[in-house]
Amino acid sequence: MMISSWRRRRAARRAGKEPGRNENGEMELTIPRDFRCPISLDLMKDPVTLSTGITYDRESIEKWIEAGNFTCPLTNQVLRSLEPIPNHMIRKSIQDWCVENRSFGIERIPTPRVPVSSVEVLEILSTIDVACKKEDGEGCRELVVKVKSLAKESERNKRCIVNNGAGSVLSEAFQAFSKASFDVNVAVLEEILSALTIMFPLDGEAKGFLGSVSAMHCLKWFLSSGDLSRRRNAVLVLRELGQEKMDELSEMEGAIEALFKLIKDPICPTATNASLTVIYCMITSTSTNEKLIAKFVNLGIVSLLLETLVDSERGLCEKSLGVLDGICNSEEGRQMACNNALSMPVLVKKILRVSNLATELSLSILWKLCKNEKSEDGGFLVEALQVGAFQKLLLLLQLGCVDKTKEKVSELLKLLNLHRNKVECVDPMDFKDLKRSF
Repeated sequence: MMISSWRRRRAARRAGKEPGRNENGEMELTIPRDFRCPISLDLMKDPVTLSTGITYDRESIEKWIEAGNFTCPLTNQVLRSLEPIPNHMIRKSIQDWCVENRSFGIERIPTPRVPVSSVEVLEILSTIDVACKKEDGEGCRELVVKVKSLAKESERNKRCIVNNGAGSVLSEAFQAFSKASFDVNVAVLEEILSALTIMFPLDGEAKGFLGSVSAMHCLKWFLSSGDLSRRRNAVLVLRELGQEKMDELSEMEGAIEALFKLIKDPICPTATNASLTVIYCMITSTSTNEKLIAKFVNLGIVSLLLETLVDSERGLCEKSLGVLDGICNSEEGRQMACNNALSMPVLVKKILRVSNLATELSLSILWKLCKNEKSEDGGFLVEALQVGAFQKLLLLLQLGCVDKTKEKVSELLKLLNLHRNKVECVDPMDFKDLKRSF
């Protein structure tokens, strides 16, 4: 049972008290039993009644239902409906009682907002569908604004809206209006795009609608526009589509430049991370990645990523390293990285400093750069020795790593060992106190 025996005794004892004085001679106030939630035993702030006729505080009973319970906590009867009904009469009585006892320091409970129900959500979504079929852009836009407003009111509203398929309905609406005149429908498309960012994660059906040719072109247009919120929302939705649509996106004029700009001139950390994720999907999934990587390299993405890595939080660091690792799959990308003075110091620094993933990615990039070193004097390898890569790799072997990483570390150590006589390495004592920070 939800209410333990000691809570029952406590409730009975409190309910049985008559208003009087406590041990200090002060007046003591007793909350009427009908105003208490049977679960929390506290004064109800938002009383709701179940199909069994028992009234509970909304927060308490919703937690009970969300935990997978489909019976009434007090009667143990199976609930015919999981939608509790607001008990306005009890709520009004509680408010009146609070006012009458304000001399005891009791504050009147505010009238709560009634959360949206599944029936209301389905009705709104059905109306949006009708508006799309009628090509009523303004009517659809007003309904989408309403959906956004309800979703932002509370986390409960958002869950209710998402669980009733709002993501698919809005995605279908975006596809429908993207097929018509773009200039006429730009306002409703922008509103739908904004609402979609609240509906993540999107299901397969929603991704199918957004992955259509017309919808993708609209997303690219918003991504390339001057408005900051449009660009942010567009890249967030594109990230949701995953690798399946990256070939198509990479072939759209201006898409690569727009993604690069989001990193070069950041709007917010969320947009930057999303842009890096989209770029990573593009360069690792497309069949023409050499040509695509060349475009990013010519824009200056290598130096931009290295500058980002100098001082970045964990998530941004991992994504930047992931993109740089993908860029280094091409000869042009590796050459640009080798020519950048930041490459070796930054990559060596990230080993054992950020996370396991950052360490693996840094090693992968180092391995690609060192393995393809062709100069007789071992330029890049010598530079690696100068910044302490040899000692860092030895330490990594001592601390332990997965087999795949261990193979790369061993190969790197062999390559570096060939040039150790050319440079005075960093004192191993510089690393004596280094431990995994993750």
